[in-house]
Amino acid sequence: MSRSRRGLFVGLCALDSVYRVPMAPTRNEKVVATRHDLAAGGPAANAAVTFAALGGRGTLVTALGRHPLAEWARAELEARGVTVVDATPARRDPPAMSTVCVDDATGERTVVSLNATGSEASPPAQLSALAADADVVLADGHHAALCRAAAIASRGRGVPVVLDGGSWKPGTEDLLPHVDVAACSADFRMPGTASIPESAAALRDHGVPTVVVTRGAEPVLWLTHDDAGETAVPAVEVRDTLGAGDAFHGALAWALGSRALPAAIAFAVRVASLRVTFTGPRAWLDDAALGRLAAESSLANRS
Repeated sequence: MSRSRRGLFVGLCALDSVYRVPMAPTRNEKVVATRHDLAAGGPAANAAVTFAALGGRGTLVTALGRHPLAEWARAELEARGVTVVDATPARRDPPAMSTVCVDDATGERTVVSLNATGSEASPPAQLSALAADADVVLADGHHAALCRAAAIASRGRGVPVVLDGGSWKPGTEDLLPHVDVAACSADFRMPGTASIPESAAALRDHGVPTVVVTRGAEPVLWLTHDDAGETAVPAVEVRDTLGAGDAFHGALAWALGSRALPAAIAFAVRVASLRVTFTGPRAWLDDAALGRLAAESSLANRS
C-alpha cells in the first residue's frame, strides 16, 4: 500500500472571523450579519487543510503561540487533519486575526487583517527534517524567514517548492531563487511591472521555472521554459470566494509531481470551483463531491 502524499506548508495562520452580510457596509454604517463562522485561516493554513482533505498528510509551520485564540486555531486545524509546528511556542500575544465580510449577493469577500505584521519567527530545529520528509513544499511568503529556510532545505533535497503569490511581500525576492512553481493571483506584481505578462516574465527572469496565474472566473494562465497555455474555469454558482485561491494552491500541491502541469492545474481548478459553491469556510470540505475528486485523483496517480 502506497503512503499518503506529504506536504509541508509554511506561512501564515490567522484566526478568521467570517460574517456573511446582505450588503457590504459603507462608511459609518452598521450591518447585521446573516451568518458567522470562525475558522483558522491564512494562505498556507487553508492550503494545508485542502491538501489534508484530499487525503494527504499536511504539516503547517507557522507562528501561533500560547494565547487561547491561538490554541483554538491550532485545535481547529488539527481536527481537519493538519499537523501544526509552532515556530513561536512561547508567544503570549493573540495570533493574527482577520475580519471577513462575504457579500450574500455576489459571494465576494472583503478582508481586514494585520497578517504577520509584528510577528518575528525563526525556523524551528525540525524544519530540515520536515523538508526532507515532504513530497512538496508550499510557502505563502508570510513569515519570510520560515519560508526561505524551508524553500532552501527542500530545494536542496529535490523537493518541489510552490510559492503562493497572493501579493508581493517583504522577503519575496530572496525566496524566488528557491521556487519551482510560482502560483500567483492576478493581483500579484513583481516590483516595476504593470501587467500580468510583465510580472510573469520578471518571475522567470528571477529563475522561477514555472509560473501559474489564477484570474478568478477567467482561464488560468501558465508558463514554463518551453511551453505556455490556458486552463478553462468552469461556470458555477458562486456563493463564497473566501479561500478559493488557497484551495487551488492546496490542490495544486497535491497534484504536482504525479501528473503533468496542465493536468495538475485542471485538477486544482476543479477543487477551487467546488469550494466557491459552498457558503462558509469549511462546509465544502465535508461534501461528497470533494471525496469523489480526491478518489479520481488517486486513481489517476496510480494509472
